[in-house]
Amino acid sequence: MDRAPSDWYADEAFWAETYEFMFPDSVFAEASEQVSRLIELSGIDRGAVLDLGCGPGRYAVPFAKRGFAVTGVDLTPFLIEKARAYAEAEGVELELIEQDMRAFVRPETFDLALSMLTSFGYFDDERENHGVLKNIYASLKPGGAFIFDTYGKEIIARVFEETFSKELPGGGLIIQRRSVINDWSQMENEWFLIKDGQARTFLLRHWIYSGREFKELLATAGFTDIRLYGDLDGKPYGRDAARLIALGRKA
Repeated sequence: MDRAPSDWYADEAFWAETYEFMFPDSVFAEASEQVSRLIELSGIDRGAVLDLGCGPGRYAVPFAKRGFAVTGVDLTPFLIEKARAYAEAEGVELELIEQDMRAFVRPETFDLALSMLTSFGYFDDERENHGVLKNIYASLKPGGAFIFDTYGKEIIARVFEETFSKELPGGGLIIQRRSVINDWSQMENEWFLIKDGQARTFLLRHWIYSGREFKELLATAGFTDIRLYGDLDGKPYGRDAARLIALGRKA
């Protein structure tokens, strides 16, 4: 596998070409159902929400429908437009900002911040990933909460497969070839998209974290009352965890 470019996440073609695989209708329905659990887990039932790496608005729109003032931040124009169209279709208003998450900070503005479905750890320089967490902390009001969602290292070690393939709903095939690199600190993934008689290849790379590692990152950024869960229902983060869910608060 060739090494993924450091700015792979900025390739708009990747998000556009793989959209129907990553964002089928089912994930929007699932996100709508999960909003109640996010509210219960965080204890934040009103106010302003920051959805960092908001993508096509699958969490931003349901939160707006619940009466929250929602700001969605994403680097990709294609995904921002998808979020805008989704909000219009659902009759809600979002503040959508096309910006690199490393640059976004709005001091003491939000009651709840979200980083859902592995939307963190994209930057090769670990200091930049840490800087994102510090900006999230700064952007929360005192007493605000941050929820982070990803596959933890413990889960990856349990379910890891080097190759994966799936047929696309509209025809075509996605093949992924994965490898864990740099002493289990990063994941590289080579995507092959075969559709309409053509093949495209995309290379991805992002950091992966154990529960303890991410808990320490949150503490370094200033968060307190840090808790880990194995799903959004609040189950313990143990051997059977479905996801790594981390919750931290601003004192």
